[in-house]
Amino acid sequence: YFADRNIFCAGRVSKDDIDRVCEATGCRVQSTTSGLVAAHLGTCERFEERQIGGQRFNLFRGCPQAKTCTIVLRGGAEQFIDEVERSLHDSIMVVRRAVKNQSVVAGGGAIEMELSRYLRDAARQIEGKQQLIVTAVAKALEVIPRQLCENAGFDTTDFITQLRARHAQDPDRFRWHGVDIEAEEVADLFAKFVWEPALVKINAISSAVEAACLILSVDETVSSQQSQDMMAGGQPMPGRGR
Repeated sequence: YFADRNIFCAGRVSKDDIDRVCEATGCRVQSTTSGLVAAHLGTCERFEERQIGGQRFNLFRGCPQAKTCTIVLRGGAEQFIDEVERSLHDSIMVVRRAVKNQSVVAGGGAIEMELSRYLRDAARQIEGKQQLIVTAVAKALEVIPRQLCENAGFDTTDFITQLRARHAQDPDRFRWHGVDIEAEEVADLFAKFVWEPALVKINAISSAVEAACLILSVDETVSSQQSQDMMAGGQPMPGRGR
């Protein structure tokens, strides 16, 4: 029926794809072909069916109400596709956070080194064991720039020493200095537009501190002596009886 009238027809289309086409083109889902009016139809500038790799895709271009786009990921292995999808999703979410929240900080471990310096200075004013706790948190923040150096193949000790010296020497001038992977040096990453949303950093640090406090709050563990004996002897755990 549709082919005789030069109308494209697709079968077994998922509900999510149908909803996206309706939102982009302005059409409405109909259960019958009778009684169609212009208000039920959607429009787009161009429609085509293309072969991409081993699959065929229906492309709607120039949709009047489209606010999104489709990205086709291709690769030789499923693991590679999953990794690319994860990285792309993380990048999109970071940009989304930056658009919704105007407050940003420099990346490349710059904000972590600045917080580490601030906590070390504040720890000197604290008496008692609390000073050790604040110092430990300051040291833990240096893991981020240290890991960046290791991933890039840099000398970790040299870069961390430079970062500590600059942030301690003049905090106002070197506040946004971090690890510049492209130039392979310590540089002002805020001036190079390497930014991260401040909300992401706040949530990450808050979650890490809460997790550490939760682990430290565990003062006693209870274990079954019978289970330990069975594991030591190599005997399997008894199953349920019928």
